[in-house]
Amino acid sequence: MDREFLKDLLATPSVSGYEEAIQAKALAYGKEFAHAQQTDPSGNAISVVNPEAGLKVLLCGHIDEIGFVVTHIDAQGRLHLTGAGGVRPRLYLGSPVQVWHEGSLVNGVIATSSDLLKKEKAEASDLLVDIGANSKEEAAGLVSIGDPVCADVPVRELLNDRFTCRALDDRTGAFVVLEAAKEAARQGAKAGIYAATTVGEETSGRGAYYAAARVQPHCAIAVDVTWASDAPGTDPADTGEVKLGGGPVLCRASVVNKKMNALLEKTAEDLGMQVQWEIATGRTGTDGDTVNRAGPGIPMALVSIPLRYMHSSVEVGSWKDIEDCIRLLSAFLTRLPAEAEEVEFCSIKP
Repeated sequence: MDREFLKDLLATPSVSGYEEAIQAKALAYGKEFAHAQQTDPSGNAISVVNPEAGLKVLLCGHIDEIGFVVTHIDAQGRLHLTGAGGVRPRLYLGSPVQVWHEGSLVNGVIATSSDLLKKEKAEASDLLVDIGANSKEEAAGLVSIGDPVCADVPVRELLNDRFTCRALDDRTGAFVVLEAAKEAARQGAKAGIYAATTVGEETSGRGAYYAAARVQPHCAIAVDVTWASDAPGTDPADTGEVKLGGGPVLCRASVVNKKMNALLEKTAEDLGMQVQWEIATGRTGTDGDTVNRAGPGIPMALVSIPLRYMHSSVEVGSWKDIEDCIRLLSAFLTRLPAEAEEVEFCSIKP
């Protein structure tokens, strides 16, 4: 597992709708193991192992992050914002941010005031970015309407092989998708593996639809993060007990294919690996929901990485969980052709 590559991804801004720079890095990394690569008009990057194989498996990990977009520059040179994805504006008050203009970084901070701190609910429109400018003209020389803005938080290592950064949702999933395909190729997997780092999950879901519609896989696995129930203020009774460091999380949901779940569980058992379970009776809130509805319908499973403090700039993950997800998926991909008679993953027989 290449930790430095994940840290490089985490250092690269990719506010939803502005993923070009990070996708270039995903493609460059994929060249190390892929037999072919694909892109599409939505901005997806897909590294393919065994493109001639009859059995095709799509892996989706979204590479976009939540953030903001500049909507206005006022007379004082302050930047006004709108949210891109599920941001919680109150968490950004008084925080440093990065504004990206045509590939160049402009440093800024989110202004804070006693009035804002007293406000019951802060909106994205309440936030102002101070870049130090004295006028609209000065700020407009460095920043334009439509520029993306993200939290300025580097990777920091924590105790017990854990780490924190912004945008672990879902850079970690995109990383797992690439690493699992790389490891499966090393193990001699025969299935066609389409490792897609998808765009737009936080805002539109368009990337997963483009990928699934174009690849037309026999089955798909979405790799995302999920709420760790051992964080303050969480309740295991809500959707299941999920602990940081407790291993990959499988999902029992109406949209998740039971045959795929069973094979994932059996694969983990054969590896001597613990898995955790979460429940979603409707949508999972991941790329899997979009993939499931593409084309004639695609059997889908969801593998999640436990995460504390999701949709904040101080998300916390476990290196062990990430490594175990890679091991599980690479083993699943390697054994899948032997389960060819179950490729339709149908749980009922006529």
